[in-house]
Amino acid sequence: MTVAKPLPHDAAARHVDGSARYVDDIPVPAGTLHLCFGCARISRGRVTAVDLGPVRAAEGVIAVLTADDLPFDNDVAPVAHDEPLLSDGTVHYAGQPLFLVVAESHLQARRAARRAEISYEEETPILTVEQALAADSRFEEGPRVYGRGDVEAALATAPLVTEGEIEIGGQEHFYLEGQAALALPQEGGDMIVHASSQHPTEIQHKVADALGLPMHAVRVEVRRMGGGFGGKESQGNALAVACAVAARATGRPCKMRYDRDDDFTITGKRHPFVIRYRAGHDAEGRLLAVDFRQFAVCGWSQDLSLAVADRAMLHADNAYWIPTVRIESHRLKTNHQSHTAFRGFGGPQGMVGIERVLDHVAHRVGRDPAEVRRLNYYAEAEEGALSAPLGGSAASPPEDISAKKKDLQERRVTPYGQVVEDFILGGMTERLLETSGYHVRRARVAEWNARNEVIKRGLAFTPVKFGISFTLTHLNQAGALVHVYQDGSVALNHGGTEMGQGLFQKVAQVAAQVFGLPMAAVRITATDTAKVPNTSATAASSGSDLNGMAVRLACEEIAGRMAAFLAERHQAKPTEVRFRESRVEVGAESYSFAEAAKACWMGRVSLSATGYYRTPDISWDRIRGEGRPFFYFAYGAVVSEVAVDTLTGEYRILRADILHDAGSSLNPAIDRGQVEGGYVQGAGWLTTEELVWDDAGRLRTHAPSTYKIPAASDAPEVFEVNFWQAENRAETIHRSKAVGEPPLMLGISVLMALSDAVAACGPGYPALDAPATPERVLAAIRRVRGAA
Repeated sequence: MTVAKPLPHDAAARHVDGSARYVDDIPVPAGTLHLCFGCARISRGRVTAVDLGPVRAAEGVIAVLTADDLPFDNDVAPVAHDEPLLSDGTVHYAGQPLFLVVAESHLQARRAARRAEISYEEETPILTVEQALAADSRFEEGPRVYGRGDVEAALATAPLVTEGEIEIGGQEHFYLEGQAALALPQEGGDMIVHASSQHPTEIQHKVADALGLPMHAVRVEVRRMGGGFGGKESQGNALAVACAVAARATGRPCKMRYDRDDDFTITGKRHPFVIRYRAGHDAEGRLLAVDFRQFAVCGWSQDLSLAVADRAMLHADNAYWIPTVRIESHRLKTNHQSHTAFRGFGGPQGMVGIERVLDHVAHRVGRDPAEVRRLNYYAEAEEGALSAPLGGSAASPPEDISAKKKDLQERRVTPYGQVVEDFILGGMTERLLETSGYHVRRARVAEWNARNEVIKRGLAFTPVKFGISFTLTHLNQAGALVHVYQDGSVALNHGGTEMGQGLFQKVAQVAAQVFGLPMAAVRITATDTAKVPNTSATAASSGSDLNGMAVRLACEEIAGRMAAFLAERHQAKPTEVRFRESRVEVGAESYSFAEAAKACWMGRVSLSATGYYRTPDISWDRIRGEGRPFFYFAYGAVVSEVAVDTLTGEYRILRADILHDAGSSLNPAIDRGQVEGGYVQGAGWLTTEELVWDDAGRLRTHAPSTYKIPAASDAPEVFEVNFWQAENRAETIHRSKAVGEPPLMLGISVLMALSDAVAACGPGYPALDAPATPERVLAAIRRVRGAA
């Protein structure tokens, strides 16, 4: 049994000793050239004059390319055809590539790029939500709206209405390995590209278009990434295309990697949002109606912004049933980097909105926020819940039972019409509040705050309900290629990419399970578009779900062929053949797996197979906002405790208690790492990671010295992580659940705990924006004290 074992990451030892090979570590052929973009220094306007003579004359420079030098398509956009590799003279953001330097070394290319003499005609940039609305600068005509019921009427009759606004900042991906690519020209004009990319097929597609080639002439290989978090889903296109174009032009291998400053300046971030809300509720905090207006700051090109904004709308409910709701989304075009996918893909921003609403409502009605959250949960999905009497006795009148059934059914329907069939947060919440000692600690925090004027503590509980599947339905598919060799070793390939999350290890465990082999017998080779074509990005937390299923189907095909051959040899039934403990048993006979493989090969049995899987039972109409976009939901719950210095606004996370739903985990050790890392990354987004653009649109926080990601010392000293022990109700690979993105939203509890601590300073509502930097926390403390 290999599935469900807490085995180490397949490259863990290599990560530690430094032998894990990334794009920048690949030995390059003699004569390899190095590339660097020359970038715009203004955020909006036009280039009026350019002198690249000093660049061309710089030491080591082989070529300098502009948009006019590109032979075919000058576009690297993932969806809309709106993102030129090199500007045609129009400047949309500070950092936009204007020209490409090709030189003998990385340092020479960077030095040369800075020698360009460029004049601009500047225009006033659009940088804020208000500026974009005033200019009607958008990616879709007018806002998109999802919801149900008459919100205005419901708000008009609600006993209480609470309203407010929250600003949610963006986030830099800050992967350890920056963006990088290497292009190797082949005979006949073919091209091999090594890329640090979550989406090899998209790289293949964009490179083929840029070279005027069919996709079969371009092969893209990805062995591993040193982190991705969504930032390598589309943002790596520019480097791969630049390398391929330069390699074609020079006939020499070309390599490109961004230095950290370049990476910050050129690439997109998590989308900043502003969310305005009006919530109608009763005196207990029960929601009756919510009106959301979400403003997504998308940057200069569309990238994946429409899908990101859609998912923010789809997670505006989080774990809560809202009887009447309206979600209005504005996708604003601004003069920033083109914001892009980031772990959670808009879902975190949507969740922060509803969690702020419930925090604000709880403060307004004077109740424990955890109890207000539980009061508004979706109906629990218990076995027989729709047929059993709901409260009361079995002798209840039929009409009462019917009314309760109808109410339960209604309390399971999302604003977009999907029925939440697997809601388990009621039980999870009960368990976590008990094991974390929430109620006792809440009393202790209140006592502490009553005694201490300077240091205030805050405690918060927040849940997570996150939908699993690509909302673009056709992306929910995967392929695999598996070979069994005559010596019994197994090689497999699939369309997923390894970025440190342990996907390769999990999928290898799935293969080993089918054949009854130890992990040493199974090898996953680098993701390769020549082996498995037309792949989706490794994103949407679907890597294990999709590729694990595809690999299992391929392995089962081979195992079935082997079983049929051996059964016929021994006059047995194929169902009587067993693969276990490196052996194949047929009745009383037993072969080693290697012997069985060789026998099948000599018997002319094919030991190679492809596998293909597509997610069932999903459909989604994004224009109407209706359907079933998610195959299932993953859940989590967390209690966080913080301490705040009211004199400075500085704070620390003291403790986190997490109960997470991973279904029947494929690998509990890897999943635990994902939960811990997701929580810390989510907390960082909402606390210390502040992106600052100046009034001219230049990013000022573009290095570790000015942009503060969480360090090891920022993790809570007491960090309890446990898994909810229940298999996935959906038919996923071994009934597991996705665990890539959902844990990030556990970090929302830190923002709410800070709000709780600030609320202890005075009667006003903290209304903390994110990131809740010490400066913002201090301002909130003064604000709530001023309310007295």
